[in-house]
Amino acid sequence: MTETTPYQMLGGEAAVACLTDRFYELMATVPQFSGIRAMHPQDLQESRDKLFMFLSGWLGGPDLFVEKFGHPRLRGRHMPFAIGTSERDQWVACMTSAMEQTGVEAGLRQRLLESFFNTADFMRNREA
Repeated sequence: MTETTPYQMLGGEAAVACLTDRFYELMATVPQFSGIRAMHPQDLQESRDKLFMFLSGWLGGPDLFVEKFGHPRLRGRHMPFAIGTSERDQWVACMTSAMEQTGVEAGLRQRLLESFFNTADFMRNREA
């Protein structure tokens, strides 16, 4: 018996790409997310591609990020950026909006939100 993964429940590659695209569209246009937007380069394409590849594997689909870049080492890769509670909360709120706007089913959205929050909280490297 095989377990259905969040990747499959979302709708696979196209749905993960749509979610990632919406996340970066919101981050780039909603003033509430200006703090995390400022941490990114002007051209968001590389960031978008990396998040898509990461989410693909993290959600139980093809492990694209690992295949291209090796172990994600998330905390280490994010260490150059000052990430506190505000940045964590902006990232989580942006992803929550992206999930809502792309039609992620409420039960799955709640499960993912818990995991996203825990991961984003782990990225914090300053108190404020």
